[in-house]
Amino acid sequence: MSWQNALACWYLRRHFRPETLKPHIDVERARALTAKRVWSPRVPRGWQLRETYGEHDAPLRGEWLERANGALAGGMEPTVLYCHGGGYYFCSPLTHRSLTFGLATRADVRLFSLDYRLAPEHRFPAALDDATAAYRQLLAMGIAPSSIVIAGDSAGGGLALATLVALRDAGEPMPAGGLLFSPWTDLATAGASIRGNDGVDPMFCGAALTRAAKVYLGDTPATHPYASPVYADLRGLPPLCMMAGSTEVLLDDTRRVADNARAAGVDCECEVWNKVPHVWQMFAPFMPEANRALDRAAAFVRRATSRATQDAHAAQASSVASSV
Repeated sequence: MSWQNALACWYLRRHFRPETLKPHIDVERARALTAKRVWSPRVPRGWQLRETYGEHDAPLRGEWLERANGALAGGMEPTVLYCHGGGYYFCSPLTHRSLTFGLATRADVRLFSLDYRLAPEHRFPAALDDATAAYRQLLAMGIAPSSIVIAGDSAGGGLALATLVALRDAGEPMPAGGLLFSPWTDLATAGASIRGNDGVDPMFCGAALTRAAKVYLGDTPATHPYASPVYADLRGLPPLCMMAGSTEVLLDDTRRVADNARAAGVDCECEVWNKVPHVWQMFAPFMPEANRALDRAAAFVRRATSRATQDAHAAQASSVASSV
């Protein structure tokens, strides 16, 4: 464990975990504390940040990180659709820039970070509706599905996986892959690590997740597969890459999905990192473990989009040959 990792864990135990021990979710307090503590990195050299938060920017409401010279323009260029975490009721693309900037620049891809609607003002399935609409808009812009990876962390990781399931069910063309950082995939909080890692996790107590789930779900059953994709049929999904920390209360939300995906014939990479906090990738570039994890995530994005694009070209060539 690096000293940076140890410091991050100490900070979370001192400042974040006490909030999760409180008996009730205070949405406005969570949003205010996040806004107060957010650190936004500079836009990387050679890149440009294009914010699309206007009234008429939906369904692509959020922000783009793109090469400043436009080198990544074009329908076949790799693109990440990113869903931020925050329990479905706080955080934003701004709070997650350390992660999204690090991922985009390492993978050398354009990235769109989605500002989906938050609960309790907009409960399930508002976030899912926004994510699926954003993906469809990318396709309408001419971006090839084989060049898109849908990614997310925590609640956004669960949302990314649910989006893949919903798109498959709707008969939409599948993206190249799904990238999930410490995903929250079980809002029924049935994983053994919810209890086994309670008190060890530097960020959360297990009971806080049950309370947060109610803010998002309202009257929706916690086992609804579009809210808790650990209960979904995962057959036909594209390759997945998942990462979680060994001491997270949400560890089994990753491991159970990985088991289900492999049983369904889905290519799934699952990495469990030792004693790192929830979504440690957000601590880039400060934490060495975060930098290494983003390097591996970027390699997955490049690998998935390259393979999917090659398969799409091969299928197209085969179709042309058979029609001659």
